[in-house]
Amino acid sequence: MNLAPLAEVTRGAQVESIHYGAVAVVDRRGELLYSAGDPHFLTFTRSTIKPFQALPFLRAGGPGRFGYGSREMALLCASHSGEAMHVDTVQGMLRKAGCDEHHLRCGCHVPILYATQGSTPPPGETFTQLHNNCSGKHAGFLAHCVQQGLPLDTYIDPSHQLQQAIREDLGRVAGIAQDGMAMGIDGCSAPNYALPLSRLAYTYARLAQGDADPDHGSLMGDLFRAMTAHPELVSGTGRVDLALMQAAPGDWVAKGGAEGVQVLGIRSAGLGIAIKVADGHARGLAAATVSVLEQLGLLAAADTTPLDSWRSTEQRNLRGLHTGEVRAAVTLART
Repeated sequence: MNLAPLAEVTRGAQVESIHYGAVAVVDRRGELLYSAGDPHFLTFTRSTIKPFQALPFLRAGGPGRFGYGSREMALLCASHSGEAMHVDTVQGMLRKAGCDEHHLRCGCHVPILYATQGSTPPPGETFTQLHNNCSGKHAGFLAHCVQQGLPLDTYIDPSHQLQQAIREDLGRVAGIAQDGMAMGIDGCSAPNYALPLSRLAYTYARLAQGDADPDHGSLMGDLFRAMTAHPELVSGTGRVDLALMQAAPGDWVAKGGAEGVQVLGIRSAGLGIAIKVADGHARGLAAATVSVLEQLGLLAAADTTPLDSWRSTEQRNLRGLHTGEVRAAVTLART
């Protein structure tokens, strides 16, 4: 594999660890402009494809049918932190579709909020599937099935009509044949697909163009507007996707995924950017992302933005002593 350094971890003055991976930067036509490592590195898309998993629902007029506004549409695309604003909105989405928490098939985990805060849940605290970071997406899946009269119990099965429609839409947005997309099961139990990194970048170049997209037009526009209007719902307090979208409101759309995946669409520049850390460890992903934006001239190193704290991360041991930092090591090359 042709991989490039993306981030490094220091101890004292010495580099102790290096995270390798790849970067692809494409234009709105999908032409590769810049890269690091293999820009076509085959990458499971994980949560980055959530906007496109919502396309069948939008195409069928689902948001209007169930009275979903921009907040609910943002939750369709979210990997949320399980905060009250997220859980309450998802619960309302289910209620409007005549469903409840027991219809979900995403499973339950401790809300991301605690990991972000570096804390643990209070003793005796309990959680439900509503706290799953993917519960908004799954609420949309269920609403679509209710509207279309499709089975609810099997909505995450790869052979289900909804999942087949999602696969078709993703292939169309990525510009790749469906039989060229390897499938796996995501952490939330829904089908997920692997794409060349450059094709994943292309999907966000298209998302950022919104209404101007030749295939999905107003649907992409609706998704872009919802995500950029409510980045706190797409991610959560203290999360990097929130900081990225706050750094350029209404221009940058950002979505991370498990196993070290980050994708952005830049409307004003007509760009899509996809980054994958090969070992799946995300601790250097934010620093690498900020560095890529700086190298593309989209973010000045001296700028004061919501991304300041993400340029590098201080490392401390259990006694609170400074031991080093996590910092970017990526270098883009023009292709």
